[in-house]
Amino acid sequence: MRSHRRIRTSPAGPVALVLAAVGTVLAVPPSPASAAGPAARSDLRADVNRDGQVDVTGRTDTTGEDTWSLGRGAVYLPNIDDDTKRCPVTGPGGRPLSDAKLAACNDASDTRVNGSADAADLARIRSVPMRGLPSGAKGSVKVTTGAKYTHVYLKRAGNWVLVTPKTSLSAAELRSGVELGVEATDVIRDTRKWDGRMVIRLTVTAGGQTTSDSATLRVAPLLTHHHLQQAQQLMVTKLGPDEDWSGLQGKFVTDLKKEAEKAGITRPLVTFDKYGDPWAQDFVEPAYVSMTGTDGRRRVIRVMLRSAQPNREAGRELFEKVRGRDIGVVQAFGASAPADWSLNSMGNLETIPPYAHNGRSFPAGRIIMGWRKDSGKRPSATMRTLLKSQGLQDPMLLDTSWLEVGHVDEFVQFLPADTPRGWRIGIADPEAGLQMLRDARRAGHGSTKMFSVPGLGGSPPLQETIDQALASRHLVADNTMAAQRIAANLETLKRETGVTEDEIVRVPALYTRGSMGRTESGEEVPVPRLTRMGGSTPLLDGLKEHGQQRWLAGNGTASDSAAAARATVATSAYVPGAVNGILLSRDRYLAPRQWGPVIDGKDIFTQAVTAAYVRAGLKVSYIDDWYTYHLGMGEVHCGTNTLRDGSAAWWQPAEPATP
Repeated sequence: MRSHRRIRTSPAGPVALVLAAVGTVLAVPPSPASAAGPAARSDLRADVNRDGQVDVTGRTDTTGEDTWSLGRGAVYLPNIDDDTKRCPVTGPGGRPLSDAKLAACNDASDTRVNGSADAADLARIRSVPMRGLPSGAKGSVKVTTGAKYTHVYLKRAGNWVLVTPKTSLSAAELRSGVELGVEATDVIRDTRKWDGRMVIRLTVTAGGQTTSDSATLRVAPLLTHHHLQQAQQLMVTKLGPDEDWSGLQGKFVTDLKKEAEKAGITRPLVTFDKYGDPWAQDFVEPAYVSMTGTDGRRRVIRVMLRSAQPNREAGRELFEKVRGRDIGVVQAFGASAPADWSLNSMGNLETIPPYAHNGRSFPAGRIIMGWRKDSGKRPSATMRTLLKSQGLQDPMLLDTSWLEVGHVDEFVQFLPADTPRGWRIGIADPEAGLQMLRDARRAGHGSTKMFSVPGLGGSPPLQETIDQALASRHLVADNTMAAQRIAANLETLKRETGVTEDEIVRVPALYTRGSMGRTESGEEVPVPRLTRMGGSTPLLDGLKEHGQQRWLAGNGTASDSAAAARATVATSAYVPGAVNGILLSRDRYLAPRQWGPVIDGKDIFTQAVTAAYVRAGLKVSYIDDWYTYHLGMGEVHCGTNTLRDGSAAWWQPAEPATP
């Protein structure tokens, strides 16, 4: 008699499911006429070893079939894509649908299998053929755990039909063995409500004897990408011709396309065209779910995880344009507005590549997010609960109190490496940035302009010199503070991951507190402290409309940072933040153009940044984002997004790095 036990999800770290007993039931003692024995016992099997095939002739899918662990146990997909593009994106008369209605439609929101692509998203379950069944035998299928989140289909006469309480399996079907396909209707959102498991039971009655057998599956975890996964496609916003920034942004998009092609990315850019939000990193985090398909290859559904910012309209375009075949969208809004709106931008979510340390393993990587330690404000609890409930990427919080925008991508990144660990940490180094200026002054270049960027629209270029920058009342203090905060975060990362000092790539950087500029209409706009930018300028109107300033204003952050009682000075990048770039391939990195001091014909920040990445084994190219993103308190990474390969097996354990 095969035993079956109940399962629950471990609250943190790799998923482990522990089962308690339920049993196969024999309603009456077998009689000779019922052909008791193996031929007459129900036997339901799933793809326990995750090779894409359900073994009904051997034993490869029987060991551990009623348990679920990181390395073994059947998986099924949340079928939340829209393979045939059937989901409406507008209501009657072309009126906009609500966010809730946009999110309500996907392939699992109906009870049909919508073509072959939809069928490929179903995990298979099979019954072992019961050859000796008498003609009067019949069977039934029931989901005993997780029914609210599961659809079961039966392959009958070449078609998939929904299994209902009225569905009866004939003796002929049971003799041949039935094929079932299952889908989850959602991702795991909160393990306190559903831990992702599904138990399905086959019951067969024949000749007065009833037998039953169950199979256990768990829904595939929703996972964010890390930098050891190959970039396949880039995403960016394309502004309309009537936008003030359209010319600048258009050049940025053109340059980005060229850089992607040079890196071997052949798929065209995904452009967001409708809502004019240039921060493509911030309103979406590309993620994925996967299992092994029936062809033995990984079956992947991309999942666009919308930021927990309900009033950020750009997230609607994920449903309206991006959702489709093998691409779904998840939104997770809390019941109330987030305490700090900017912390919920997805630039504040990055992923450490796979690692194992101190008895904990993260085979799919681990999420990091920023929080404001000084005020206690954190990203949305609803979003953090969803991420933690997946069981594999337990989010780690780093202190971003010292950053105006407050995103982790402003100071840390993860880079591939030919080392036992396979990756390094790239970290912004304000002390190195200050030392470069001091060295230049000591060498007699103090009168050199701090920035080499040309003026915009006839305005003069920035006039601030190295001497003036170092004499600033705030610049040295701001960067000393930033260095201390970064060092504390780095110690957290070292402690949690086991990374050593030799695995750190220090990239020169400088930060500065903001100052207030004035738009043509007289409104004040926070900008990086570029003292020679001048007063009222159309550029400031653009920053108010398109910069991070738009999202800070009126959402709790700008007012906080302006408060006199605030304990921490809030900064943004002074020289464009080199770590806030894009890893285009394993050996190619795209950084924001530095526009630093030019000495002896060379930009000293470009030289130093290039040298840091070359030492890490990367080729570096640069893209100009000064007026499009840098003055808007972001960089090229903030203005783009990356779709990466999700075909690796997330269940293969990460090994501890050895020297």
